[in-house]
Amino acid sequence: MAVIGLVIVFAGPGVAGAIRNQFSQVTNTVDSGTDGDNFISAEEKAYREAMKTVAQKEAKDWTLDEQKAAATDIAKNGTSSVVYAKAKGAMDAGTVWSVKLTNGQALQYRIIGINHDDLAGGSDRAGLTFEATNTALASQRINASNTNAGGWEKSELRDRLNNGDLWALLPSELQSKMKSVTKLTDNRGGGTAGTPSATTDRVFLLSSTEVWGDLDSDGTQYEYYASRGVTKSSYSGASSRFDHWTRSVRSGYSASFRCVRGSGGLDYGSATFAYYVFPAFCF
Repeated sequence: MAVIGLVIVFAGPGVAGAIRNQFSQVTNTVDSGTDGDNFISAEEKAYREAMKTVAQKEAKDWTLDEQKAAATDIAKNGTSSVVYAKAKGAMDAGTVWSVKLTNGQALQYRIIGINHDDLAGGSDRAGLTFEATNTALASQRINASNTNAGGWEKSELRDRLNNGDLWALLPSELQSKMKSVTKLTDNRGGGTAGTPSATTDRVFLLSSTEVWGDLDSDGTQYEYYASRGVTKSSYSGASSRFDHWTRSVRSGYSASFRCVRGSGGLDYGSATFAYYVFPAFCF
């Protein structure tokens, strides 16, 4: 203030008024900050205050909105996020959340990946990937006819999860938070191995590689399974008590897809068989 005052004294009335106006603008901008941050917008201030609330809570108590906020901050700040450690701790502990479906059933889910999945149409990543852990979506076939031609991309189950009756079971407050991501899968099928190609999905099944990590090249193993040492020959860390589908075709066979046995082991089933569906999605 002493320096500003000295300049004003010697500047003359016109220049002095301009200086006072500029100084007032700078002062107002600085005063709008929080915690010593300068030039912070009201939107950023509100965002930081919201993240403080999320960071102060135990991850197991995060609401759906707070899970979304945590994912957004992790996508933005990575391991420097104020909630990264809590999200990772929840993943490592197998923390489970629940949301009520439109049919009244409760879908339970957990974090399986952090900054793992690529967002569709860009270079950014989804902050958190979740996978269902119970049978709320019941047992479903992959195709009406006994074929795996076209793989996951052309499957009936993919369409039902992303646009049809299974998508409609998800409450709007969950649907609105989901990010479209790019998934790699061998989508050739029909008994002939193909090169993995990309699909864009809001809801998807895990691939066999994403579970066991030592199969094919359809994606990369999720951190949840990697941290438990899950492989095709050591799979207890993938156990769930329920046989459920992956999106991967059985290479060299024209009618079957891979599935996860309740023990966590790898198995196969014809496309018309009914196995449980454990959908995955990203925030």
